[in-house]
Parts: sequence; C-alpha cells; structure tokens
Amino acid sequence: MLEARGITLDYGGSRILHGIDLVAETGRITCVMGLNGTGKTSLLKAIAGRHPAGGTVTLDGAVLPPGARDRARAGIAYVPQGREVFPQLTVAENLATAFACLPKDARRVDDEIYDLFPVLKEMRGRRGGDLSGGQQQQLAIARALVTRPRVLLLDEPTEGIQPNIIAQIGRVVAGLRDRGDMAIVLVEQRFDFAWGLADRIVALRRGSVLRDEARVGASREDVLADVSV
Repeated sequence: MLEARGITLDYGGSRILHGIDLVAETGRITCVMGLNGTGKTSLLKAIAGRHPAGGTVTLDGAVLPPGARDRARAGIAYVPQGREVFPQLTVAENLATAFACLPKDARRVDDEIYDLFPVLKEMRGRRGGDLSGGQQQQLAIARALVTRPRVLLLDEPTEGIQPNIIAQIGRVVAGLRDRGDMAIVLVEQRFDFAWGLADRIVALRRGSVLRDEARVGASREDVLADVSV
C-alpha cells in the first residue's frame, strides 16, 4: 500500500498542493481527477520524488526518501504526461534506460513487456521519435514496467491517443491491476475511461481533496459534477 500524507507543494510563492492525503492499495486503481490546474500532475510528481514537497510518502509502512532515484529503486514507477521518450534512441534503448534503478542481475526486458505491447517487439530497432503518439505512450508505459514496480503512476495516458490505442491501454491497465501485485494511481481527464477503471475516486479542486471514496456505490453524476467545476 502507498500512503501519501500531508503533501504540500509550492511553486515560487504560490502553494499548489494543500496537505493532500492519498492512499493507493495494491491490486486497486486509484483515479485522481479534476480540471486542469487542480494539482493532479503536481501530486504525482511529488509522490515520484520529482519535486521537493512537504509531507510523507510511505510504501508498505516504510517512509520513502525524497529523491526520484531512490523512490524508483523502492518500486515507484512514473509515466509522465508527455511520455518523455528519448527520440534518438531506439525502442530497445529506451526500454534499457529503466535499468538504471535496477540491480545488475535484474537488468532485462521480460517477455511479458512485449506480450502486453506487441508493436514494441516489432519496432525494437526503430527510433522513439519515429513512433506515433500511441506507440510512444505504449513505450513509456512499458519502460516503467521494466522496473517491475510496486506502484505505477500514470499521468494522462490517453492524451492525444487514437481510440483503438486508448482501448488497448485500458485493457493493459486493468490487467496489471488484476495481477494483484501493484498499486496503480491514474490521473485522467477522460471521465468515462477513468470511471470504467477506477476502484477509488479522488477528486481535486484547487490543490485540495474534494472527494475521496470507493467507486462502488459512488454516484457517477455527482463525481462528474465535482470534476467538471
């Protein structure tokens, strides 16, 4: 279980996150929703250690160090908005960049990665910059999975993606959840996509938690209203 408690984040003189609490359980998808500018991406970056932030992040009860490298080594994998694929590196080389946080005897790309994303196996020698947006998104998720994470943070994985790839990504994310060995935190603007996957809904407004509840029993209309205002 991932627990983020009292997360605060400042940019310059402005506070972006106001003491956010978030719990993500193993084998569950926690969806963080809200309008642009509500702090969703900032929250993921704070959890991943990409931004200095106040509060604590624990994984299975152990307090994690603040840096991104240490949190990656602890098992937190982050798929950023915008993908951050290395355009001049091949697909295989992009995947290999994830080896940096793994011990030497674990530095390999498991066959499961290519089973999840067959197109990447076909394009192992193609440069990342030559891939379509949907293929780059699959590569970004695959690169995160190379680290065999205990927590997977996904930031807007459907942004700018064609519908058939969105459906495939949804199936992959659901399958990862159903394996039962990782917690998934999904930031998503497509309401129907998020609603269909979520086990828990966290709605943000102006850097604070407006709603935090299990999807089962939640009112779709009420949640949609909260994340649309």
